[in-house]
Amino acid sequence: MDSSTAAQCQEVEAAMGGALRLAALTGCRAHERCTGPQIRKMWQTRPEVYGATERVSLVSSFMASLLIGGYACIDQTDGAGMNIMDIATRQLREDALQAMAPGLEERIGKLAPAHAVSGKIAPYFVQRFQFASSCLVIQWSGDNPNSLAGLTLSNPGDLAISLGTSDTVFGVTDSPEPTLEGNIFPNPVDPKTYIVLLCYKNGSLTREDLRNHYAERSWDIFNRLLEETSPLNGGRLGFYYKEHEILPPLPEEEVDEFDPASEVRAIIEGQFLSMRGHAEQCGLPVPPKRIIATGGASSNPTILKIMASIFGCSVYTSQRSDSASLGAALRAAHGWLCNQQDEFVSFSNVYSGRDDGSSLSMKLAVPFGDCKRDTELLNSYTLLVKKRMEIEQKLIERFSQRE
Repeated sequence: MDSSTAAQCQEVEAAMGGALRLAALTGCRAHERCTGPQIRKMWQTRPEVYGATERVSLVSSFMASLLIGGYACIDQTDGAGMNIMDIATRQLREDALQAMAPGLEERIGKLAPAHAVSGKIAPYFVQRFQFASSCLVIQWSGDNPNSLAGLTLSNPGDLAISLGTSDTVFGVTDSPEPTLEGNIFPNPVDPKTYIVLLCYKNGSLTREDLRNHYAERSWDIFNRLLEETSPLNGGRLGFYYKEHEILPPLPEEEVDEFDPASEVRAIIEGQFLSMRGHAEQCGLPVPPKRIIATGGASSNPTILKIMASIFGCSVYTSQRSDSASLGAALRAAHGWLCNQQDEFVSFSNVYSGRDDGSSLSMKLAVPFGDCKRDTELLNSYTLLVKKRMEIEQKLIERFSQRE
């Protein structure tokens, strides 16, 4: 949620030839939360601290460092969120490092594949907690890459949508298209493919605000209002922002508000229309093969039904909520297996034949394509996605002119 490094982001993008070029090279434009601009701010505002810093770690590599008793490498997947790694070569870029701060390369160290071994467990853990001295520590990564692994989202065409405090959309592609909105990361469980991630600050808290205002603080009333309105909402589109948005913030005829039922449908449809539009721009296929929905709102079947209609595919839900920690465990097993065989092996070898009736199994929440109405509605939503993206672009241009 940090937005204190706007000046540094502008400086980095200018040094790298613009926001789009930076995105094409490193996987995303300079977002305020990205590690590179954060490091630059530290160097500029607290040079004595930066000068005394021997190593810069991500949270993931720092935790791995604690386990091995030495500096662990940053993994290539989490490292892609720093604005300093070339997503094509998966190595640090000299020009990007120079755009951040002097002497950064030696502070960052080497990058490593996500399935690689960080090292053996430190003697401290062997002596105090009786770990086997041969225990291997596999590269740690971030929550989103681990969630992808935990949801077994490994094939191009798969899509996951997390409806939490911050809504996120992530999927697998073998032909990423860098844009100013999304983030592209190497796939932690398949070196040949990439993850496309879209992140929205305005998720569950923004939906809850609108629920409290129009639906008497009740999700039951919220759902009833949703069901009272017809799909496409009579052409009513709304843009809802409690927080300054990451994806373009931001109506041909403008009104202050709709009736309560239309407001409720507008915030749900609007978010999914935006997700679909930006996912397509980043190279994710629509319709996806399937969607796996996670997060708090994934327990709401009325909301999931709208998701299925807009994206044009069936929606599944995970049997457990902690997909990131499950994914970390699966990745540890995968890294161990790769080390045992001294080569990269398919991630599916870890869970193949074990996903039915276990925590890896997915439950069909909303089917799609069983009737002609599904296709007709998808076609109508496709037109509405285009209209929303056009309005969004007009709003961006209008607000840019005011600044």
